[in-house]
Amino acid sequence: MTDIAELLKQHTDGVALKMEEYQKLAGELSQRMIEIEQKSVRRGGADQPRESIGARFVNDPGLKDFDAFTSRPSRFSMQVKTTITSALDSGGDLAEAYRDSYLSTPKTALAVRDLLPVVQVSSGSVEYPKLGSYTNASDTVAEGDEKPESAMAFDLVTAPIRTIAHWIPASRQILSDAPQLQDIINTELLYGLKYVEDDQLLNGGGTGQDLNGIVTQATAFAAGSNTVTAPTKIDVILYAILQNALADLPATGIVLHPSDWVSMLAIKDTAGAYILGDPTAKQAPSLFGLPIAQSKAMTAGNFLVGDFATSATLYDRWEARVEVSTEHSDFFTRNLVALLCEERLGLAVKRPTGFTKGTFSTAITDLTS
Repeated sequence: MTDIAELLKQHTDGVALKMEEYQKLAGELSQRMIEIEQKSVRRGGADQPRESIGARFVNDPGLKDFDAFTSRPSRFSMQVKTTITSALDSGGDLAEAYRDSYLSTPKTALAVRDLLPVVQVSSGSVEYPKLGSYTNASDTVAEGDEKPESAMAFDLVTAPIRTIAHWIPASRQILSDAPQLQDIINTELLYGLKYVEDDQLLNGGGTGQDLNGIVTQATAFAAGSNTVTAPTKIDVILYAILQNALADLPATGIVLHPSDWVSMLAIKDTAGAYILGDPTAKQAPSLFGLPIAQSKAMTAGNFLVGDFATSATLYDRWEARVEVSTEHSDFFTRNLVALLCEERLGLAVKRPTGFTKGTFSTAITDLTS
């Protein structure tokens, strides 16, 4: 019995020792977690945006290989997925011993792409069916009678993939200046690309190398018999939404020039309060539950309301990418590189009646007639 008691005591002592060790380890892990959380707070928290495009570019191992003195390839490229900012004259002057932070040009929010469904494609064009006409003959039918026949006609349409691109020269030394290169990529090259993308998605004329834009194909706003006393721009948008609803293609988004959106925000009630909400509160731009994309590519005084979710599709052949190369002209002997930013995309407006376009001044006149 004594032996058993001794064994039990030894086992108990061993368990107690292990528990002390586990508690010590748990304490160390807890302290490490606290330190990590504190560092996260100091750096802006876990909700910070993902690594920027410029940071991903300059930190990519491929770029480091490119910048190596020996055995470097003559070209490096990286595909990116984001929207951004306008273009420089040259990069050579930026290669100084000390560089202050880069002062970029003013930027605006670009969000037309965000309203559209995006499909990845691998070809130079996309064929899609476009509804030409539709006759709905559905009706109640007596037992034994012939069922009515509806008619639907489609046209097979081809959406070409177009390229949007631009480039800037830069000194090879700038590749070693990661923060400066990040600024150029994030705040200039990609923005310049996306600015033109916005304009093409809205206003592309469908000729030459242009996309066939949404505004180009949209249906004109018709106020009809609707009458509003002293209508505001908000009233006009409401009746444009109605036009979409009557076409059985409910609107999912709105595109406005920033100045028109601000003029709506400035509307006050008789007590002097802003009718679209507290100006101190941060809220996403929207009207009647629909998101608003503000774009300078939309002509001031005009608007677009539409069923972006189902009436149009954006096709990405190449998502925005950045390339760096020494292959341009005599760049190799001059220690220069070319920074190229480009994308390839297509657009299909499958139902033009799913988009309502108009001019506020004309529309207001129509509404009061």
